[in-house]
Amino acid sequence: MKERFLFPYWCKYLGIVLFLAHLPIYIVKKMMHVQFDNNDPSLFSGQHIFYISTALSMVIGLLMIAFSKEKIEDEQISQLRLESLKWAICFNYLLLIISLTFTKGYDAIDILRMNLWLPLMVFILLFRWKMYRNNRLIKDDAI
Repeated sequence: MKERFLFPYWCKYLGIVLFLAHLPIYIVKKMMHVQFDNNDPSLFSGQHIFYISTALSMVIGLLMIAFSKEKIEDEQISQLRLESLKWAICFNYLLLIISLTFTKGYDAIDILRMNLWLPLMVFILLFRWKMYRNNRLIKDDAI
């Protein structure tokens, strides 16, 4: 992955703030089973703007976390990033195929909504895990 396509290092922290600001809203909405009024056809209704702004803050935050440069960005980190992205996409589409096969109606719509942020979450978790293992291996070899 070319270094020129990555956000600056500081964008990772901005992404964490955007994601963490959205997370409690998302959890409360799911726990309280809040449904948006589908009878309002207006594109700029208050509920629709709220939903779009929270969803965008979560996705933009995850994008910034996932695709920000590391302090030291070398070929090995680029390889770990590329490998993590490949496995995250494969895992996501396998999960998507299985879940769409065994669901119907509104459950399928929820699965597609979840597919908006799940590949980024899986990528971030895989990449951070591989970075941790790589740093641990380097530290053990130095001793």
